[in-house]
Amino acid sequence: MSQAAMAQDFDDRWYVSGTVGQNFQDDDRNTDNALFGALGLGKFITPNWSVDVEANYQNPKNGNLWFSQYGASVDARYHFLREGKNWWPFVRMGVGVQKAEEEFNAFPSPNSPGQREDSFMAANLGAGIQADYDRYALRGELTGRFAFDDTSVVAPNSNSFGDILASMSVLVKLGDLPAPVVPEAPAPVEKTCADLDDDGDGVNNCDDKCPGSVAGQAIGPDGCPVPLTIDLKGVNFDFDKSTLRPDAVAILDEAVSILQKYPQLKVEVAGHTDSVGTEQYNQGLSERRAKAVYDFLIGKGIDAGRLVGPNGFGESRPIDTNDTSEGRARNRRTELNVQN
Repeated sequence: MSQAAMAQDFDDRWYVSGTVGQNFQDDDRNTDNALFGALGLGKFITPNWSVDVEANYQNPKNGNLWFSQYGASVDARYHFLREGKNWWPFVRMGVGVQKAEEEFNAFPSPNSPGQREDSFMAANLGAGIQADYDRYALRGELTGRFAFDDTSVVAPNSNSFGDILASMSVLVKLGDLPAPVVPEAPAPVEKTCADLDDDGDGVNNCDDKCPGSVAGQAIGPDGCPVPLTIDLKGVNFDFDKSTLRPDAVAILDEAVSILQKYPQLKVEVAGHTDSVGTEQYNQGLSERRAKAVYDFLIGKGIDAGRLVGPNGFGESRPIDTNDTSEGRARNRRTELNVQN
């Protein structure tokens, strides 16, 4: 039901309709029920409203006498469309003109039977179901037609009649739906060096002074590897302690800033002690000190996947003599060893 070429979302093709059904005559006419037929022309004017012009004919009998009735109407139908369904209910309303050619018994007149011809207004009100397909549609409908006929000879005391029309209609759509308009593909935009990053280091080719960077390296704004060492000098511990001192926190905050600036950087968290105490005790103490720094970094949002360890090395890797208090203080430390 889509008509993209006309910027509409419904099928507005003209269609012709053919209708057959049963006309249940008003009892006041004293006529038999009869078949009726109709031909029409219509179209949808909005997604929900259709308009039809229809001509109808029926020829019920009054005993041995004829009662021919035919006319035309303009009808609007409101369709209760449902998304994803090709059938739906609708209501009908319309107005028109009917003409009656009524035979009646005029005995003892030698001109019997007599005949009356008259035209009058009529109104339609009904409901039904429509099933819609690509080329055609089907309607099932029940309609009341109210004829404002006040000159009937058979029923002189009536000035209107109500007939019930039960019918089936076939609608044949005229023409094909326009082919959807396919928007022209936009012209390809030619990429420049500013749009390319061949080595995938996050720096475009225009600004990349080192186009052959190796994945995993710390890269500066010019695209070249940055030799990084994270110096934790000053992150020392009191004797026999593994808690961070206030002066160490400021240094660790700087290390966090470096790790945040270079998210590809991976480091080992290593802890060390002086030589005072047993080797086994110092090993455990160094592990606790490494764990203190490790937990601090995790608490600042550094991904654990970027941290190796925490590893403790005890007293095995001194950086100064253990023979002086100053040397031992420097050996009680943690380090962040860059792994890439």
